[in-house]
Amino acid sequence: MNFTQAFKLAVTSLRTSKMRALLTMLGIIIGVGAVIVIISLGNGLTGMVEQQVEKVGVTQIYAYTWGMGDGSTGNITPDEMYAFTDSHPELFDGITPWVTGGQGVRSGSEEYKKTNIYGVSEAMYRPQTGTTLDGDRLEKGRYLQYVDIATRNSVCVVGAYVEQVILGGDAIGRTIAIGGVPYTVVGVLAQENDTLTEGGGDDQVFIPYPNAMSLSGTGYVSLYQLTATSRDAVAEAQALLLAFLQDFYHDEAGEQVYNWYYAQSMLDQVNQINALMGIAMAVLVAIAGISLLVGGIGIMNIMLVSVTERTREIGIRKSLGAKQRDIRRQFIIEAGTTSAIGGLLGIAFGCLLAVGIGTIFGGMLVQSMGASGITFNATPTLGAILVSFGVSVGIGVLFGYLPANKAARLNPIDALRYD
Repeated sequence: MNFTQAFKLAVTSLRTSKMRALLTMLGIIIGVGAVIVIISLGNGLTGMVEQQVEKVGVTQIYAYTWGMGDGSTGNITPDEMYAFTDSHPELFDGITPWVTGGQGVRSGSEEYKKTNIYGVSEAMYRPQTGTTLDGDRLEKGRYLQYVDIATRNSVCVVGAYVEQVILGGDAIGRTIAIGGVPYTVVGVLAQENDTLTEGGGDDQVFIPYPNAMSLSGTGYVSLYQLTATSRDAVAEAQALLLAFLQDFYHDEAGEQVYNWYYAQSMLDQVNQINALMGIAMAVLVAIAGISLLVGGIGIMNIMLVSVTERTREIGIRKSLGAKQRDIRRQFIIEAGTTSAIGGLLGIAFGCLLAVGIGTIFGGMLVQSMGASGITFNATPTLGAILVSFGVSVGIGVLFGYLPANKAARLNPIDALRYD
């Protein structure tokens, strides 16, 4: 008996008992469908992370410095950080200090206490993309320039909430009071969130960082955002930055103190997120694999029943010259066919479910994140489909071997006498 004949017999057997065959396949269908959904959603989340990174830029490096002693003395200064990056133009494309200038602005007689104030440099803006290093798009006017930083000009760039709610629209050239000092609005960022809320992501003001340092009353900067010249230069630039910080921060005994500084690149964050997502997906796929195991046991059980029901048939085949390998192959192909059909149904079920869940879940996720321009795509990949189908067929063959071997080893005389 060749493969084609064995396959036709397997299909005939399944058609004879459709309900039993469907129930046998159910574990495979659920397991394969669950694997497809989990992998699709995981790929969708990974794609969202990659889109967000591309929006912000993979060349970003963040340096956190907390200073020595009480945190107000012995800390690295912006001038020293600028001198460091200027000495390595092949690795660093720019640097901006980040200073929190507190909260609260005044427009006329009204005070808005939740508006976030940040101090940055001109390097925060990327003219080639028209966005900031954080991905915010400049909609009107200009961003802070070098002359504003050097001369501590009282100018600012505001978010959409400040323009539309606090200033009532058309903010360019208007003034708001920050720390009792009038600041002229020279630029407006595009609205990022669907709704404008007080204290939200659009309720922010950017001023020259020296001005923010005066507002905060501190003489140091605890966060620097550096930009590498290219993605390939990130690792080398980060290593050089860490070496520079290690040389700067020493205790009285001359030992390096690592808890006074920290440096992390955007690529580090992406790798960490992907690693965590990979672990979570592996655990979920393993849990879904339990359904495949249950499905395999179901196939083995029904094949054992089938062997018992067809004992006389097996005896007739053997008496007509069928060898053990022929009988074994027949039942293995039947088990593999059952699991393969279940795998195909599971793939169809999983693809439909993945697209449906991805549409609903992705829309909710993007809306909750307020991430404009970011999409969630949970379309199953060809690799996931092929792997799921291969595993389903393998499960059937593996769990079908024991019943097939039992059938092959039946004594033909006993089989013919079986009632």
